[in-house]
Amino acid sequence: MNTITFALMEKIIIRTDNAPAPIGPYNQAMQFGNMLFISGQIAIDPHTGNLVHDDIVAETRQVMTNLKAILHEAGMDFSHVLKSTIFLMDMGQFGQVNEVYGSFFGEGAPARETVQVAGLPKGVKVEISVIAGK
Repeated sequence: MNTITFALMEKIIIRTDNAPAPIGPYNQAMQFGNMLFISGQIAIDPHTGNLVHDDIVAETRQVMTNLKAILHEAGMDFSHVLKSTIFLMDMGQFGQVNEVYGSFFGEGAPARETVQVAGLPKGVKVEISVIAGK
């Protein structure tokens, strides 16, 4: 029975002009059944195409705003997020990133891991991806 249900589901590409266009061969998000897989977002302002890199707080806020726009396009919000991954250039900035990140979730924060990396696209300091479901 599960195999038949799986075979009837289709992949749906999610796109919005309120989040940055992909900078490579990927989509902003892919929906499969009730699950939404959002590609890692960086701090690009979708309206100007410019990086927001004044400081880690502003950068994280833009990343979360981009994620919010994609969730909205799929008919979801942060309460639907089940899992997130945060990639940081400097784990010393974890506290500031965590504070901004947490302000978007409140009590219903998802499962998460945070990892320090050697490099991120366009020299940004933070990238976040999420998986959501409804």
